[in-house]
Amino acid sequence: MRRYIFIIIILSCFPLLALIPSGLPLTHDGADHVARIASFYQALSEGVVIPRWAENLNWGYGHPILMFLYPFSSYTASIVHFLGFSYVDSLKIIFGLGYMASGVTMFLWARKQFDEHIGVMAALFYLFAPYRFVDLYVRGAIGEHMAFIFPPLILYFTLKYFESKKHLQEYYNLVGIAVSFSLLLLSHNAISLMFVPLFAAYVVYLSYATKKYRNLLFTLLAFGGGVLISGFFTFPSFFEGKYTLRDIVTGDEYKTRFVTDPLKFLYSQWNYGITGQFSIQLGIAHLLGILFLPFVFLKKSIKKEVKILLVILFVFLIFSLFVQLPVSNFIYEFITTFKKFQFPWRFLSLSLFVMAILSSSLLLLIEKKRRMIAVFVLTSILLITTLPFWSAKGYIKKSDEIYKSAYFGTTDTGESAPIWSVRFMEKVPLAPMEVIMGDARIIKLQRTSTSHSYQVFVLSDKARILENTLYFPGWRVLVDGKEKEIEFQDPSERGLITFYLSKGEHMIETVFTDTKLRSLSNLTSFGALILIVCIGIVIKLKFKNEK
Repeated sequence: MRRYIFIIIILSCFPLLALIPSGLPLTHDGADHVARIASFYQALSEGVVIPRWAENLNWGYGHPILMFLYPFSSYTASIVHFLGFSYVDSLKIIFGLGYMASGVTMFLWARKQFDEHIGVMAALFYLFAPYRFVDLYVRGAIGEHMAFIFPPLILYFTLKYFESKKHLQEYYNLVGIAVSFSLLLLSHNAISLMFVPLFAAYVVYLSYATKKYRNLLFTLLAFGGGVLISGFFTFPSFFEGKYTLRDIVTGDEYKTRFVTDPLKFLYSQWNYGITGQFSIQLGIAHLLGILFLPFVFLKKSIKKEVKILLVILFVFLIFSLFVQLPVSNFIYEFITTFKKFQFPWRFLSLSLFVMAILSSSLLLLIEKKRRMIAVFVLTSILLITTLPFWSAKGYIKKSDEIYKSAYFGTTDTGESAPIWSVRFMEKVPLAPMEVIMGDARIIKLQRTSTSHSYQVFVLSDKARILENTLYFPGWRVLVDGKEKEIEFQDPSERGLITFYLSKGEHMIETVFTDTKLRSLSNLTSFGALILIVCIGIVIKLKFKNEK
C-alpha cells in the first residue's frame, strides 16, 4: 500500500510546481484569502482561540467575515505561518498539502471498497480533474480545495465501521466519521451540504450490503457528533447569517451562474476568467472511463453489490450535472438552501468525486495481472490532457505588511456585510475614532482585533463620537466601565458605531464579545469533544481485553 501512496504523492507534485515561484498566483480570490488569514492569525496571536472578527479588512473598518468563512484552512495556514513562513507561502503550502492529502484519502477509501489498482486510479482521477486546477490556479478557492480531503475519508471510516467486528474498532471508526465530517463542515459550508445526500445513500447501501441495519442509527449519531464538534462555527454562521446581506446578495444570483451550454461539460477551453469563461469540462480521460460503464454493468462476474454502488454514484453524477443547468431552477425554488450555494457549477465538486470512481471502474473489466498496463495508459492520458492547466496566469508580489494593514477587499460579492451597512466601504478612515459633533480630544491607548481603548477629553457640553468599526452583534462600548447605548443605523454613518459623551474626561473601551449563541456554540463543541473522550474511556474499560 505504501508504494502506491508514494506514487500518488509523487505524481501530485507535478501540478504543484507552479506554486514554487515567488509571489502569489494571480487568481480570483487568492489575495483576499491571504488578507483573511493575516487577520485570522492576528486574532490568534492576541489569544482569541476562535477568531470571528477580521480587524483589518474592508478598508480597516473590520468585517465579520471570519464568522462565516470556513476556518479549517485559516487554522492550518496559521500553523504554517507560525513556523516561520510568510502569509503567501503559508497559503501556497496548504494548497499543496491539501491537494496531495485528497489523493491519499481517495486512495484509502477506493482501495478498501474495491482494490489497490482501482484505489490508485480513483485517486489520480480525483487529483487530475480539470475543476481541481480551476480551484487551484483560476479561482484560488482554498475552502473548496481543502474540502476535497474529507468526503473520501468520511466514506473510508464509514466502510471500516460497517466491517468492524469489535467494539473498540467500532468506536474508533465512529469517531473517525465524526471528526472527518466536522472537518468537512469547517472546510466549506456549501460543499458539506452537497455531499450529505451521498453520505446518506452510502450508509444505506452498506446497511443493505452487510445486513447491519442497526449501524444506521450509530452512523447517524456519528454524523450528528460531527455537527456538534464543529458547532462553534456552524451554528453562528447559520443562525447569525440573518444579520448579513447574504440572502439579499445571493437571492437570485445563482440564476446568472448556470451552465447554459451542456456541451461545455465535454469540452470547454481553458480560461482564467470568471463564470462562463473558465473551463467546466469533466475531463477527457474521465469521459473515456465513463464510456466503459455499460460493459461493467453487463459483466456477470462483477458482484451485484458493486453494481448497485456504481448505479448510486451514476445517479449522483446525473443529478450533479442536472442542477448546474437552467432547467433545474425549479429545484432551487423548492429547496431554497441551494440558492445559498451562489454558483451552480460548484456541484462540479460532487461530479468529479463520483466520476473518479465511475471512471476507475473500467478496471473491473480487466484481469488483475494486466491492470497495471491500463493504469499506466490512463495515467498518461490524464497527465497529457491536463498538463496545460498546471500553471498560473501570473504572480502577485506583495509583502506581508500589505496584507496585515488596512486591506481594501472582503469578499467578491459582499454577502457577509452587516445588513445595516454598505456592501463595501470606499476609503480608509481618517482615524480609528473621530469627533463628529461637539469638541473633544481623543488619545488612542491600545488596539487589538477585539478591543479598542481610548482616553477622551470632552470640552463641549456634549460630543458625538464615531468609532470607525462596522457594527455587528457582539460589539459593545464601555464608558468609564459602564456599557453605553450606541447607534449604528445613522444614514450618514451607515453601519458604523456612534455614541454620545458628556463633558469631562472618559475612558472608552470598544470590545467585541461573544453573543449568547456563540458562547453556547463554543460550549457545545467543547462538550461534544469531552463526551466522545468519556465514551471512549468507558468502552475501553468495558472491553479492555479486545485487541
